[in-house]
Amino acid sequence: MISREKFEKLAEEIYKNLQEKYKDKIYNLAVLVEDFPTEEQLKKVGAKSKYSLLGLYEGRVQSRHVNMGAVLPDKISLFYMVIAQSCADEEECKKRIENTLKHEIAHHFGSDERGARKAAKTRDHYLLTK
Repeated sequence: MISREKFEKLAEEIYKNLQEKYKDKIYNLAVLVEDFPTEEQLKKVGAKSKYSLLGLYEGRVQSRHVNMGAVLPDKISLFYMVIAQSCADEEECKKRIENTLKHEIAHHFGSDERGARKAAKTRDHYLLTK
């Protein structure tokens, strides 16, 4: 299992690369690494096990951010223990982090679960904006 420090570096690198492509479209978004989802987060999505959630977007869909003034950022949580324990090696972990980030960023852009799953699996990043 990769270390949390390595996981955080990979997540930061992947996010920076995604952010570069979408810097004009991503608004007021923080990406955090947590060990596991909280009980409250699990309840929000109806999950029963802390191992069933790789990541979670919490916030308002980006299209609703028009003229809102100063607000706390939306949040994407990546769950280190869940992702790291499900991967055989660093390369698999990197791919899972990237897919999870793309999935949650798609939610930030307003995608439903089906659209977010499609965005996470594709290399065509245009899906993140639909």
